[in-house]
Amino acid sequence: MTERLVVIGGDAAGMSAASQARRLRTPGELEIVAFERGHFSSYSACGIPYWVGGDVGTRDELVARSPEEHRARDIDLRMRTEVTAIDVAGRRVRSRDLDAGTEAWTGYDKLVIATGARPLRPPLPGIDAPGVHGVQTLDDGQALLDSLEQAEGRRAVVLGAGYIGVEMAEALLARGFEVTVLTRGEQPMTTLDPDMGRLVHRAMDGLGITTVVSATVTKILTGADGRVRAVVTSDAEYPADVVVLGTGVVPETSLARAAGLPLGESGGLLTDLAMRVRGHEDIWAGGDCVEVLDLVSGRERHIPLGTHANKHGQVIGANVGGDYAVFPGVVGTAVSKVCDLEIARTGLREKDARAVGLRFVTVTVESTSRAGYYPGAAPMTVKMLAERRTGRLLGVQIVGREGAGKRVDIAAVALTAGMTVEAMTALDLGYAPPFSPVWDPVLIAARKATAAVRAAG
Repeated sequence: MTERLVVIGGDAAGMSAASQARRLRTPGELEIVAFERGHFSSYSACGIPYWVGGDVGTRDELVARSPEEHRARDIDLRMRTEVTAIDVAGRRVRSRDLDAGTEAWTGYDKLVIATGARPLRPPLPGIDAPGVHGVQTLDDGQALLDSLEQAEGRRAVVLGAGYIGVEMAEALLARGFEVTVLTRGEQPMTTLDPDMGRLVHRAMDGLGITTVVSATVTKILTGADGRVRAVVTSDAEYPADVVVLGTGVVPETSLARAAGLPLGESGGLLTDLAMRVRGHEDIWAGGDCVEVLDLVSGRERHIPLGTHANKHGQVIGANVGGDYAVFPGVVGTAVSKVCDLEIARTGLREKDARAVGLRFVTVTVESTSRAGYYPGAAPMTVKMLAERRTGRLLGVQIVGREGAGKRVDIAAVALTAGMTVEAMTALDLGYAPPFSPVWDPVLIAARKATAAVRAAG
């Protein structure tokens, strides 16, 4: 008999799962129906800041596979169709065609939940005014670009200084706007420790981006035309012709919660290693709506990244298709940039290590991306955390110029392997003066961390 797989969500995790399942099972064996409430499928939300900033020329360049391409592969992808309920006992979902307004129930044998995350939208007066924009979807990106064209002035305020915040600050700067970033944090990039965030702050200042830390936004003011004109904090007022929200995201699990499916502390769905929702044999979940195991801390975390979502989809599709695959967990690796400053981290920050009761040492080293005598050598700062008793690597943060960011991958592999900082010092990394000093900056930090562990007894 033909089984039916229903997928909720037409982006990275959902369509990766559908595509992988289709590779393994023919249409006669498995019917695949996917629902997507937006206008686009399988696109890179991570690329939106670079499209807005002009590095990516057109919106369509961010689309990996169109709905028509999915349908050509025997995946019934229904666009502009929102799933409004999951009936676990009845093994069916209710959907609404957003254009026609009609509703229908669709039964399933297997279900994949890939509902993603939703942006945090602080409940501020004026938050819904014209000129205030989130940047979660391609529709959001297009609305922002249209708003930039309509803005009479050239002043932009970004709320939040995480990855999206600093990337959007760069994009707006490239568009010729005067940019102010407001963050509640002690420093921008709270995914880093404050001492490393301070380096980012200094670089942003040097680029002409005004960054205001410890800022509590109280309201957004509008003009006579109803459009945004300023952002007000507890201390000051910042004129704005456009406002961009970069205040983070939370798992979009309202459907799962209503259906009684298990959620973790951050509100993300809980799954086993096969990405199957715990306690439910024929329901899987992946992408930004799930929590995953942090291999360093041993705890569940919500880490919304496209890299994870695509891997989740591959694992789910393999298991739905009759093969077997697992997703063992993550170490929390991320990389970003603001203009020519590269920012990377993996593993635990100091406060993360304290939260799980780990005793640790920290070291910070200054080095260069190439041999010091080679043209173009750029400064780089590497911070490393190691467990005090065992010397196990716990985390690495890197801030520097060209060639700095992707060095974090060395540490990501070491974390995944459970290496000690002493073992890292023997890693056989590639060397030539155009690419690295004789001792790579990450290995210099490992040497210094090894000495700190020994000194700590």
